[in-house]
Amino acid sequence: MEPALSYRDANRARLRNTLVSAARELAVANGWDRVRMADVARAAGVSRQTVYNEFSTRGGLAEALAVREIDAFTAAVRARLHEHGGDVRAAGHAAILHTLREAAGNPLIKAILTGGPGDADELLPYLTTRSDLLLAAACAVIEEWAAATVPDTDPATTKLAGESIVRLTVSHIMLPTASPELTADALAEVFTRLMS
Repeated sequence: MEPALSYRDANRARLRNTLVSAARELAVANGWDRVRMADVARAAGVSRQTVYNEFSTRGGLAEALAVREIDAFTAAVRARLHEHGGDVRAAGHAAILHTLREAAGNPLIKAILTGGPGDADELLPYLTTRSDLLLAAACAVIEEWAAATVPDTDPATTKLAGESIVRLTVSHIMLPTASPELTADALAEVFTRLMS
């Protein structure tokens, strides 16, 4: 059991959450390139210096926003995987389909992917060149699920299958070639074969 946060730490966590929520709303409405620290402060009802105190830079705020989105996606993936226990294909299909559908309907991801030149310059790399946060979080969830539900699978095999399927899923988010359902069917088959 985790210890309860102190009053100060709980207030700081609430403040950070409020600031990240404000930044997300502004990014969805206007594009990330138009989000300024002063705008975030105004939307959250705090001073601009408070935003800088929490995140230091606009890049720090972008990272906090990316981490929160990644955490939400990986929590949902974890739930979908565990709903199907050790049925690798069903678990993989459910997790992949959920991810593809959520990404297609997520207004922040839409803003990142459909922005014009200069839009989301600090956010797009979290799906591409700086995807280490996403990759590490998603792979950890897959490895945790496999250890609990298919413990006879070699950890190295799980690691390779997890990383491969996460990269393929992100690729289909970035450049979809079929419906989420058809893509999930194909990727679940790949995942099943990699896990064998």
